Amino acid sequence: MGTPEFAVPSLRAIAEADSDFEIVLVVTGKDKPRKNKRSEPEPTPVKKTARELGITVLEIDDVKSPRFAGTVARYQPDVIVVAAFRILSPSVFEQAQLGAFNLHASLLPRYRGAAPVNWAIINGDKETGVTTFFLQKRVDTGNIILREKTTIRPEETAGELAERLSVLGARLVVRTLELIRDGKAEPLPQDEALVTKAPKLTAENTRIDWAEPVDAICDFIRGLSPRPAAWTVFNHRKVKIYKAVPADFQLPESQEQAMVPGSLSVDGNRLFVMGLDGWVEILSLQMEGKRRVSAVEFCCGFRCEEDCPSFS
Repeated sequence: MGTPEFAVPSLRAIAEADSDFEIVLVVTGKDKPRKNKRSEPEPTPVKKTARELGITVLEIDDVKSPRFAGTVARYQPDVIVVAAFRILSPSVFEQAQLGAFNLHASLLPRYRGAAPVNWAIINGDKETGVTTFFLQKRVDTGNIILREKTTIRPEETAGELAERLSVLGARLVVRTLELIRDGKAEPLPQDEALVTKAPKLTAENTRIDWAEPVDAICDFIRGLSPRPAAWTVFNHRKVKIYKAVPADFQLPESQEQAMVPGSLSVDGNRLFVMGLDGWVEILSLQMEGKRRVSAVEFCCGFRCEEDCPSFS
């Protein structure tokens, strides 16, 4: 059971494993417009892959429906594998005779919740990983089967890290299935004292606070890139920032003292924003209603006057 690109490597890995696994059913979300609201409905990445592999697909909207639980029961699954799907009720996951497990993109119990990859980067973590755990009624609380660590690279975005974790996780999924099949899984309870949260990303918690230290601002931006993207306001319009780095930049002392967090400065075709303790260089951004552009393109149509505008 899965929907986005993150789940595709796991589906492929199970299908291609040198084992006696048989995928009897793939469950995914329904077709819907994926580029914008006006585009044609498209199948989920998991559905596309399942079709390619010749596996039966069930598209589902309401995972709480008793009808859905009944459908799953008819397939008599030994195991249900979940990767980036919906919250399942016990009436569904208890249909698996040997258990249902989830692939989570963090080292549980750290970052329980909807956005573990994003929050690990936002919080400046140097390490993360993937975890498989048996499903329980409370979300992300089940006993851990396997975990694998990886280093977060210095300039890695959430999109890049998620792609790496999806491949790492696919290998973990196959190893987990092998342990369950062989009766060798030894699940361990999560340490509740170590729990941290990864709440859903919203318009409120993805807005940039330019009064933060420069390193924290850059972590925030790459932790939300490319989706949903950190944002700010410029001339009363929303601007998404996709890429930024700490900058070794200074203005003459008299000008520097007049600047406040969020103040802009353009030097040639380079765009800088003041943070709490220095400057951030913006490398890629998108004005509301416009396409994504490099800072060079943005600066071509922008002139910084004496009363320099700012991001807010």
